[in-house]
Amino acid sequence: MSNTAKKKKADLKVVIVGEASIGKTCLIRRYIEGTFDPDTSTTLGASFYLKQWGNYNVALWDTAGEERFSGLSSFYCRGASAAILAFDPCSQQSFQALRERFVPLLEAAEKDCLHVVVATKADLVSPSTRAVTSQQVLAFAREINQHLPPKDDKPVIPYFETSSLSGQNVKRLFEYIFEHCLPEGEERKKRTSSSVDLDLENVSSAENKKSCCKT
Repeated sequence: MSNTAKKKKADLKVVIVGEASIGKTCLIRRYIEGTFDPDTSTTLGASFYLKQWGNYNVALWDTAGEERFSGLSSFYCRGASAAILAFDPCSQQSFQALRERFVPLLEAAEKDCLHVVVATKADLVSPSTRAVTSQQVLAFAREINQHLPPKDDKPVIPYFETSSLSGQNVKRLFEYIFEHCLPEGEERKKRTSSSVDLDLENVSSAENKKSCCKT
């Protein structure tokens, strides 16, 4: 058995927050298992997943979205070095909830926690159904990452539009987090691009320093 397999303590803790039924569990399962299950049950409390990335063990915590579980969700955010703030771009309410309910929970995370804003269900979005514009999300992502130092004089604005059904941007989302929060990512970034492609003009995602997370 390898030394990595013997480890009990995770090298990185990532938490995902957002309202219930916006696809948080489907997002994680798409990445971990490579499958999509539209009948995924609502998370109660939190669910834990362990992902091995290179020589590191990454703990992924999927938290409940219902307001009655806010106390527990705050507990599971403790010590997180990266957070995924997920919302449904067809629901203005789910986006507003990020600011009103879920950003405050991340006060329990690490001081330099990376905040990645993620739109789910991209396969269902059309001009007639979209309720939250990409410009609104980018402004929000910039605001909640002001505590992080800029890279190459550019602010950190991590924003992904994903689909658990098609797999769109799911792997890129998690690779982005791991590459920026684990030492091994520094070498990987020299060999591969880690920018966030939103298909928007003049929009790019600045790379975060590896110091954004404890190692």
